[in-house]
Order: sequence, then C-alpha cells, then structure tokens
Amino acid sequence: MSEQTSFYEIDAKMEILRDLLDQATEETTAQFDAALDLSWIYHDNALEGIVLHFHELKAAVDSRIISDSTLIPMYDEICAHKAAIDLVRDLATRRRVVFDLNTIKILHQTVTIDHNGKQYHYRKENPLHRLYFHEIVQPEKISYKLRKLVDWATTPEFKKMHPIRRATSVHQQLIAIYPWMKNSGKVARLLMSLLLYRDGYLPAVIHAVERQRYYEVLRGDLDAVTGLVLASLENDIDSATRFLREDYEDDEHGLTADGWPAA
Repeated sequence: MSEQTSFYEIDAKMEILRDLLDQATEETTAQFDAALDLSWIYHDNALEGIVLHFHELKAAVDSRIISDSTLIPMYDEICAHKAAIDLVRDLATRRRVVFDLNTIKILHQTVTIDHNGKQYHYRKENPLHRLYFHEIVQPEKISYKLRKLVDWATTPEFKKMHPIRRATSVHQQLIAIYPWMKNSGKVARLLMSLLLYRDGYLPAVIHAVERQRYYEVLRGDLDAVTGLVLASLENDIDSATRFLREDYEDDEHGLTADGWPAA
C-alpha cells in the first residue's frame, strides 16, 4: 500500500471519528479524553523503558482519587506528563498555533521535573548511555539545528506536505537534535501530537509493543518513521471509534492490548 493511500484511509477513518465525537455527550467525551490520556502516558513512558501500573496512573491523573503522593512511585513525573498533554490540547485549540522555539521549550519545561536546576539547559555532551541509538547532533550545533527546524516549518515545502507527514518529520528532526539529556523523546512526540491535533487528528500514541521498532526506524529515513506513525495513528483511531460506539465505562481493571482501559 502506498503512503498516499494510507493517508487517504486514515483521513476517511478520522472523518467518521470526528462525527462520533460531535455526537457524543459531554460525559462521554470526558471519558474518552481520560482513557486516551491514560493510554498516552502509559505507552509513552514504556517507550522510555518506564513501566507504570494502572493504579499509579489513575491516582496521579484522577482528581477524584485522594492519595498520598509519597506512596506512589513516579507520581510527580506522571502529573507533569499529564500537564504537558493538557498543554498540547490547549495550544491546539487556539486560533493560531505558533510553532516556534518557545513552544518547544515550554513543552520541555512542562513535562520535565527539574530536580537540580540543570534539566532545562541544552545538553553539553553526547550521553554514552542512552535509550536511543540513532545519531544525534553535536552539542554545539543544537541551537543552530533548532532554529533551522523552526525556520523550515514556515516554508512552502513544509506547508505542502500532508499533515501527518509534516508532524512526523518535525518529530524525527527534533529527536535527531536531541536537545536535552532528559525527555527529548517525550518532547518530540508531544510536538508531533500538537501538530496532529492542530490539523484535526488524534495524537499518534506509539505503543509499548512497538518499542524496539521505534528505536530502529529512528535510525532510518522519514518513510520508515512515517510508516510506524501511520500504523500507530490508525490503531488509535480504531480504538477510539470502538470506544465511542460501545460507550463503555472504565472499570479500573487495567489497560488492554490496544492500549485503552479494559472494558
């Protein structure tokens, strides 16, 4: 199947999902967003090698649950991730989303817990031990490469690309720059989701089972990354469509294989 055909099929499925969201009640929409957030945080952390438990996620993101944060590992990290997702949604709903260096920095500051006052600075070295094995730019080129990325997003070439291709390309380039020692991967995926949201799509939540494939495609070309993002986005749209059609309630049993709360 060609990439253009895949784009067409995704767009057709997304149109059906938009209709379902338009018809959904406010309560159902809130349940949908809550389920999506749990799946998003769970799988995005799994890509970073962090396994979260469902009760931890619920306790951290559900304001109805009163819990002692000292008893929940990763509580602050989960809350920061949820705040970053909320920021992505907020930015995407604004009349004009400005894709600039400040947006990238704010996403990083929101998702990152700064324990030592150094997390917000660009990295000064190439880490010897890291999860990602693709080539990253030298530290002295980070600022230059970020400016080039932002400038490129204003060009006719960028604007003519399919929205999914645009978002994927920005993600690939930002994670290749790898600006920070911590959360560069999360920020790249958050930015991709922001661009997708802005153009009327769901975020592309890459699932835990695709972790090794994700690392591998980052070492390849844009086509390889786009293929994985398309597959992830299609899975997310299919899961969301089932969720809205069935209109089920979360019974707190955990996450299903496709990443949504178990029925």
